[in-house]
Amino acid sequence: MTAQRYDVAAYIWPSYHHERRAEHFWPEKDGEWYTVRRGTPRFPGHDMPRIPLLGFQDEADPKVMRQHVELALAHGVNVFIMDWYWYENAPCFERQLNEGLLPALEGTKAKFFLMWANHDVDTLWDMHVDTDWSKPRETLWSGQVSRAELEPMFDRILGRYFSLKSYYRIGGKPVFSIFDYPNLIGGLGSVEATADAFAWMRGRCVERGLPGLHIQAIARTGAGVEAGARRAPVGDAAAIRALGFDSATSYQYCMDAGQTGDYVAWAQQAMRRWPIYEELYGIFFPHVSIGWDNTQRNPSFKQESVVVNSTPDAFEACLWKAKFWLDARPYPAPLATINSWNEWTEGSYLLPDMRWGYRYLRAVRNVFGAL
Repeated sequence: MTAQRYDVAAYIWPSYHHERRAEHFWPEKDGEWYTVRRGTPRFPGHDMPRIPLLGFQDEADPKVMRQHVELALAHGVNVFIMDWYWYENAPCFERQLNEGLLPALEGTKAKFFLMWANHDVDTLWDMHVDTDWSKPRETLWSGQVSRAELEPMFDRILGRYFSLKSYYRIGGKPVFSIFDYPNLIGGLGSVEATADAFAWMRGRCVERGLPGLHIQAIARTGAGVEAGARRAPVGDAAAIRALGFDSATSYQYCMDAGQTGDYVAWAQQAMRRWPIYEELYGIFFPHVSIGWDNTQRNPSFKQESVVVNSTPDAFEACLWKAKFWLDARPYPAPLATINSWNEWTEGSYLLPDMRWGYRYLRAVRNVFGAL
């Protein structure tokens, strides 16, 4: 098999370990496995429960994450995008990164980078609360930051992560992805203030001996599913130019195609946005989602919250489209993103389960090869 020519990056939702700040969501002290274990079918043919083939692992354990890193590399995934959180002026869900993933990456070819998941948090993660989507939901943690809060936060991640050998770079610059840039604008006050903050962030990287910072946007059409995922100004080309993103990618097809429907039509609707995003951002790294099923998190969720007929073969077809997209463009990196490595409570994960085994991982290897 020829050497891999692509950077295939899978998002990590770092909730499958004990997180003291989230005990009110998951009281059994092993993270959102609490919710996964309680998954039940909501309609005939519903693919539930989701049962991990490797067991309900502690993903802050470096031995577990070394197993995951080796499994990923064997199937063509060589980058992890860590969903990274900062609430109430402090990090959240960071143990998997610091205690699990970073030691596991040592001595391997795998890399990682951060996606700042700066959305607000409401009751969505709490399966004890029956969410009524027709009504406003209480915000538990705000993802917005002021400039006074942003600067020490950024200095912290710059000092801890960006200079690591395992940190993923494009053109020598560490990649820093931002999930909800409208929420960032809201906290900083304006597009102009946000552009100024980006210039400061890039300057801080140069001061530390780096060639700069590659700031990546998460593009979306709609509002997503989190409280803080404001409707992005996808049509406001002037605002996007003013912010000066270096690239964009997507996080989940549900942000462009909703939360229900047949997988093939759902994926096709989302992928039709790729040329639009490329025009807006200049560089759009293609994204493929595995599925969508958020029913475990809410007692009243039924079929209207599920994408059906998700299969490894349909997923593989989308991966081929991503490969063809990259092959046709002289981008500065051959990057494709996947949702996700472990989003068990959103029905979108590469890790093997009791229904499909290793077939989703093998789909990645079929298209992109392995190291």
